[in-house]
Amino acid sequence: MECVNETVVKEFVFLGFSALAELQLLLFVIFLLLYLFTLSTNAVILSTIVLDRALHTPMYFFLSVLSCSETCYTFVIVPKMLVDLLARKKSISFLGCAVQMFAFLFLGCSHSFLLAAMGYDRYVAICHPLRYTVLMGHRVCAGLVAAACVCGFTVAQMITSLVFHLPFHSSNQLRHFFCDISPVLKAACLHAHFTQIAIFLLCALVLVIPLLLILTSYIHIISAILQFPSTLGRYKAFSTCASHLVVVIVHYGCASFIYLRPKSGYSSSQDALISVSYTILTPLFNPVIYSLRNKEFKSALHRVIGRVVTLRQC
Repeated sequence: MECVNETVVKEFVFLGFSALAELQLLLFVIFLLLYLFTLSTNAVILSTIVLDRALHTPMYFFLSVLSCSETCYTFVIVPKMLVDLLARKKSISFLGCAVQMFAFLFLGCSHSFLLAAMGYDRYVAICHPLRYTVLMGHRVCAGLVAAACVCGFTVAQMITSLVFHLPFHSSNQLRHFFCDISPVLKAACLHAHFTQIAIFLLCALVLVIPLLLILTSYIHIISAILQFPSTLGRYKAFSTCASHLVVVIVHYGCASFIYLRPKSGYSSSQDALISVSYTILTPLFNPVIYSLRNKEFKSALHRVIGRVVTLRQC
């Protein structure tokens, strides 16, 4: 896109659901219900983990951080999207767009590294069970989460700076429902080749490095499980990793489709559809996959509910 006029863009207009004008009220109701369900399930998970001492383990510590991350991630995007579904003018300020991009990149990148930390936790639990409490102490767990946040913050800051240092003079229309990288880059009137390569490499590093760490963990996990003498033992060990694997596949599948495609493969309608899945549906299913199908968690939830009912009766 060439710089035709020199009027500086002060706000962006979202066109993500413009083709579905007649369905926007229905979409608002559906997305609102899904959002409220996501918030409530994450609140239940966090409350149960905090209130039940049996869940004060490294695995559930990481799960509570993941639950907080999912809640914050949806909070960055979904409330604004819900307001826009009912508004005639679906706009966001230039600064607001930059803040939104930084926030969701920070949470998304941190999510990738957090999944790698959770993979390492499963590796230690299965391959070194006798040293698990030593190797995964409170300081180690907190350090892994802090490292994930630092990596996410650094990458998000770099990508956001690269995107918003480009000139925006020609168009302020984004064919999306939030400030994602591709639609904002498309609105810029100067597409610097170096900037695009740098952003692609940063996105690739955020996805590839944690994925390699996860694959390394699971190579060791699988080789250790195959040496278990009993079929029941192998099944139990695999079942503790199944939820993590499902979340990893969904997260990296969606992220790779969005951020690792060549520019020629860009489709705003496809990206909007995939974005709905990882901004609304994935945070909805992750709590169900990780906790509500977990027998240990369900037992803890019943204990917490029982204590609350008893306290109210007293």
